Amino acid sequence: MKKQLVAFIATLALLCVTGAASAGQPIKIGAFFALSGPAAFIGTPTKLVAEMAVDQINQAGGINGRPLELVIADTESDPQKALLAARRLVERERVTALVGPTRTDTGMAVKAYLHQRQMPTVMTVGGDPVIMGGRFGDFDWIFKSPQRSSVAVSRVYEYLQSQGVTKVGLLTASDGFGRDGLTWLTSLAEEFGITITADEQFAPTDTDMTTQLVKIRATNPEFIICWTIGPAAALVSKNVQQLGLTIPLMHCHGIPDPKYLELAGDAAEGTYMPSTKLMAADQLPDDDPQKAVVNEFIRLYRDVYDFERQYPLNTHSGYAWDALMLIANALREVGPDNPAAIRDAIRQTSGFVGVSGIFTLSEEDHNGLDTDSLIIVKVDQGRWVMQ
Repeated sequence: MKKQLVAFIATLALLCVTGAASAGQPIKIGAFFALSGPAAFIGTPTKLVAEMAVDQINQAGGINGRPLELVIADTESDPQKALLAARRLVERERVTALVGPTRTDTGMAVKAYLHQRQMPTVMTVGGDPVIMGGRFGDFDWIFKSPQRSSVAVSRVYEYLQSQGVTKVGLLTASDGFGRDGLTWLTSLAEEFGITITADEQFAPTDTDMTTQLVKIRATNPEFIICWTIGPAAALVSKNVQQLGLTIPLMHCHGIPDPKYLELAGDAAEGTYMPSTKLMAADQLPDDDPQKAVVNEFIRLYRDVYDFERQYPLNTHSGYAWDALMLIANALREVGPDNPAAIRDAIRQTSGFVGVSGIFTLSEEDHNGLDTDSLIIVKVDQGRWVMQ
């Protein structure tokens, strides 16, 4: 009897020690971004913001006393490498949740695997298919912090409608992001009284789009809408200038970035685009519920962590911050041990004021942002001016 009592006490003591140790152990969060390859200009600063968010969470006491540990992987801007990175983080590193990747194509490459592994994931990609079902596959475990393409298209059309515009010509990239934009540009046009006069595509690696622009010009649109990210947008703006087109040019929500201004030069002047409120924070009204959050993020980014010198703020900058905060809020509520509970807590988020918008998610909507999260800006003397 004494032996049994001693064994019981020893086991109890071991459990207490193990529990105490577990209470202070880091909670691993995987983060996989394009740190090399053509999308590194987005992925690298996204990683820095993810590290900044984790540092701020840990300084504030972590998750119920436990720090977060960010485990980084490079997708190399390649869908297959993204899948390998996800597998390493999930199977070898045994992370609790994932943030990333960077582009729609890499997001789609890992979507089915992450669903199969039941891994709560908040992506930082632009396209909608990662959180769409049906032919795009199950999305129960996938969320995303950037606005849906459908929301960005609706915001563009809202603005054009307010300006009395009824005819547009489309110029879209042939990659996953461009195709997603084209889907919504065509399917939502009628709802906003918009007629599409031309529909032209280009490869993201193309260096001249004048042929497509000439065809669009022949249809007499009142606006040209270009849907792509990266350097291709600057090339389109330059081609518009070279052709002497007077038709206004609207880019997508992925373009507000000082790099675009640098690459396009004076061809950027007068171009329009939807943007997160980061790009015109000084122009927000004082009663905007996001203003304080956006300004604090800018202060941290510029003054505390000094990222601005190498990676000037752009419309993408807040995506990883919002993704980490959505996960952290869920972990505070339900802890790190039950993936299904973490997933459910994320999709029950309501009224969370983030950098990119005010998030209210649901079982059907794994993004939770509406058109009021975006502003329309116009480039005026190299400055983003809210319209």
